[in-house]
Parts: sequence; structure tokens; C-alpha cells
Amino acid sequence: MTSESIIDHVPAPTGMPGDAQWLVAEQNRLLGFARGARLPGGGFGWLDENGVVQGDGPVHTWITCRMTHVFALAHLLGDPDAAELVDHGLAALRGLLRDAEHGGWFTGVDREGRPRAGGKSAYAHAFVVLAASSAAAAGRPGAAELLAEALEVIEQHFWDEEAGLLVESFDPAWQWCESYRGANSNMHAVEAFLAAGDVTGQPVWHERALRICRFVVHEHARAANWRLVEHFDADWRPVLEYNDDHLDDPFRPFGATIGHWFEWARLMLALRASLPNPPAWMLEDAEALFDAAIRDGWHADGEPGFVYTVDWDGHPVVRARMHWVLAEAIGAAAVLHKATGNDEYQRWYQGLWQHAADFFLDREHGSWHHELTPDNRPAATVWPGKPDAYHAVQATLIPRLPAVPAMAEALRRSLA
Repeated sequence: MTSESIIDHVPAPTGMPGDAQWLVAEQNRLLGFARGARLPGGGFGWLDENGVVQGDGPVHTWITCRMTHVFALAHLLGDPDAAELVDHGLAALRGLLRDAEHGGWFTGVDREGRPRAGGKSAYAHAFVVLAASSAAAAGRPGAAELLAEALEVIEQHFWDEEAGLLVESFDPAWQWCESYRGANSNMHAVEAFLAAGDVTGQPVWHERALRICRFVVHEHARAANWRLVEHFDADWRPVLEYNDDHLDDPFRPFGATIGHWFEWARLMLALRASLPNPPAWMLEDAEALFDAAIRDGWHADGEPGFVYTVDWDGHPVVRARMHWVLAEAIGAAAVLHKATGNDEYQRWYQGLWQHAADFFLDREHGSWHHELTPDNRPAATVWPGKPDAYHAVQATLIPRLPAVPAMAEALRRSLA
């Protein structure tokens, strides 16, 4: 069945946005669109606005990992066709995208299998761990072995035991380490470590996730009035002016990135729920990050929605509205409501889903618009097309699952 015919047969969500039945329908609509990313030569490609893989573009490791993770969730949800898609992603991670000579994974390859420039990144490797963890929870062949290999690479190359954080990137042969240190890759390491710890039963990964959160959030975000610091030098000192000449970089934009404050809040609450004696600051900091993101990000320029980034005084810098920022805000509101019982978070949850339904859901072509202008019209200045089902699919699942264990493991245990 083609992606177009799947979309045609998936009904649009009806009822109140964010309600249980609505979430299931939206989840299935998103998964139907995502199927079009499958590449015959291996891995998953970058989808355009209409759900068609863009030309002869590269096979990105992070996209292949995110799609493999999403289809592992779909398989656990009972999708009869998702197992083959998970296995398709795993095959690319064991072959096409893996560096058989030096170990680890390329950031991506071209359609002929030649590695792209960029070396070995912590960001991509964190997603390999997440994809392998979710596939292992789904019981897919070879996933556990892939997870063990990915964790070994993290341990050997990226984990800085003294700092309690991941370094950023290396050349392909692991001879040279970039002097930049990033919060984004460490945030996705927290997500990956939670999933890996739940699947393997090894508490060291939750312990490391806590060390990362303590440094990035409790020490540095707190000291910056909750405007989370993204960029650091080799000695883990903040570099606040980083990329001030490239404000809208898709991975390392200047300033503070509103969506990450929501994402860190959600992940910290998941970690908190998994620890036997969590520090009191974890809930306090999660609430503070959510409040600050609303304060600085929501309608910050007088228009509906969240701005993408702000400067260190909280003024908007990049005013584009990104779909993933809204998806993470929805997830954070849902988890905070579960953790606190505070109905204000439930009101935000319902209002944010309504905003998504009003502006981001693309009912004509499928999925969500990934970027909108400040006046909420489709745009493509930071992210062209619709490459990512990960944030939106997770937004449909987080309200329906417990805070722990990680999503795929939670679905596995519910089936058991």
C-alpha cells in the first residue's frame, strides 16, 4: 500500500483535540504519512510537504533512527505493517550507515553509500541508542546487539566521565575531537539513556542522565533565569555569542531555544519518576523551565504561537513557529499535570492542542506543517518539508502513557 493510499484511508481526527480518541486518530494519520520515507536502498529519507522523499538527497542517520523508533512504537501499538519498517531501519543502522572500518555511525551517506562530511556526532549516536532501545523493546531481531554496540561506542568515545556529559563530535577515525560542547546532543542523550536503562536494566544510564540534567538545567539554566544555555566551549564554559552570525541554524541556533526548555522539563520528569530518591530540585526546575518558556516564548511578538529562539534578555530572535516546539510543549504540559495535579497544566495542554489543530495540522497533504511564519502561514526557512514524525507522534502518545518507563518499554510491558 502506498503512503498516499494509507493517508486516504486514515480518517482525520474528530472531537476535542487532545482527547484520547482524537489522539489515536492523529497518531495513525501521522504514521500513515511517515511510511513514505522508506527508501528502497536502505534507511529513511527526507519527506517534502506532500510526503514524497526529496530528490536524491542523503540518507541522514538521525532521520533513519527517529523513523525506526517511531515504527517500533507503531509495531507495539499493533500496526501489522510496522515490523518490516523497523527491520528496514535496523538493517541500515547495521550496514549502510555504520562505519565498518572505524566503528560508530556516519552522520549520513549519499544514495551511493558514500559517507557525508561531518564525522561522528553525539547527536546521531544518541538517536542510534534510542532507535535500538525501542526496537529491542519491540523484540525485533538484532536490536539488542545493535543497542549493546551503540552503548559501547558512547562509552568509549563520547562520555566524559569527569564532566558527566557527552562531548560533541569527532572526525571519522576518532582522532580529533571538536572543541564545541552542546546541550542539544546531551538532551537527546538523556532521552536515549532513559530508554537504554529501561531496556537493559542497567542503572548507570539513569545515573548519567541525572548528571547531565544537573549540569545543564540545575546549574546553568537556573543561573540564566531559566534561559537554557545551549553552547559551551571545551572546558564546559557557556559561549553565549555562539552563532550570532547564523541565527537560525537548525541544530545550533544563536541564543536560547524555547522548545528545548519544554523538552528538558519533560525528560527530567521522566527521569525523576524512575529514580528511587530523586532530588527535590527536579520537579522545581521542570516547572520553572515550563513557566519560563511560556513567559518568553508564547505570543512573545504579539502573534499566536511560540517563537523559535530568544536572546539572553528574553527578546525574540528567530520568530518562526516550529512544529516540534509546540509538540514538546504539549508533552511537557501533559507530564507536568500528571506529576503535580495542577489544572493549569491541563488547561495549557488543551489550549496547545487546539493551537496545533488550528494552525499546524495539514489536513490536505498529511502530517504537520513543520514551520510557520510569525503570522502562522506555512514556511521553509529553517526546515524545508516534513522530515520528522518523531515529535508529533510522541505528542500523541505521552498523554496516554505513564511517565516511566520509556515509551517503547512502557508499551511492551502493557502488552505483557
